[in-house]
Amino acid sequence: MRYWLMKSEPDVYSIDNLKLDEKEIWDGVRNYQARNFLKEMKVGDLAFFYHSNTKPPGIAGLMRIVQANLNDPTQFDESNPYYDPKSSPENPRWQTVEVEFVETFPQYLTLDTLRQNFEPDELLILRRGNRLSVIPVEESTAQKLLALAQSKQT
Repeated sequence: MRYWLMKSEPDVYSIDNLKLDEKEIWDGVRNYQARNFLKEMKVGDLAFFYHSNTKPPGIAGLMRIVQANLNDPTQFDESNPYYDPKSSPENPRWQTVEVEFVETFPQYLTLDTLRQNFEPDELLILRRGNRLSVIPVEESTAQKLLALAQSKQT
């Protein structure tokens, strides 16, 4: 099993939305490196749900990959903002995964909290200029994040 961090703007789709929906396709990723990370995901992997472009940004909870290597359906939908005219069902360019809700953390891990507890080499989201919406998280870092989310001192 691997760990990942996946970003979403909470006014677009939040961990509360995922909790209500239970499962959802993680659509609309249009960065090749992020897409390549999505292609590496396996069923059973866990992902930290990061709320971006909000105050304060941070990790809100955890989700599990329940389907991998799916074609992102938004790439074929002309009415969708993520439509890609260069993509076709015969030759899709964008893959994604389906995720399911696992938990909302008792302690929201703000970006400031992450900066206080991790180095940029440990947690890629802290690297200057890193704007990827999907990134891998090493096992040791994931365990530290999980412990921090359960603590009362964040």
